[in-house]
Amino acid sequence: MALLEIRISEDETLRKHCRPVGAVDDRIRTILDDMTDTMRHTPNCGGLAGNQVGILRRLVVIDVDGVQYQLVNPEILSAEGEQDGPEGCMSFPGIFGMVKRPKRVKVRALDRDGREIEIEGKDMLARCLCHEIDHLDGIVFVDKISRRVD
Repeated sequence: MALLEIRISEDETLRKHCRPVGAVDDRIRTILDDMTDTMRHTPNCGGLAGNQVGILRRLVVIDVDGVQYQLVNPEILSAEGEQDGPEGCMSFPGIFGMVKRPKRVKVRALDRDGREIEIEGKDMLARCLCHEIDHLDGIVFVDKISRRVD
């Protein structure tokens, strides 16, 4: 596995829209594994999106409460409720703020074997899914902060 460089704050890649993955193959699985390895070796990192490591593909890895997800082409199918809580981001070190997110989400994606899956996340998992999927659309959390918490 390789550790990938995390793009920081003003890197224009963070504001770019990621393209869908056409087919899940060994190359995509290697990227997912490298992203997972990078996430594991970065302190306080709960997830990474493709463009955060310079890859403009719709790829996300997440680790919430010890459960890891590798998602290809994730999309939010439904969202309900609201939670307002603190967020940070590996691409914006030292910046923390309150961000409103749905309390629950349902997400459809492909897994690392190309099979369609649905994930229902609530609380922290919902927050992470929304945060990382926003990244894929070039949206960064600092645009959504209602109040800084430093």
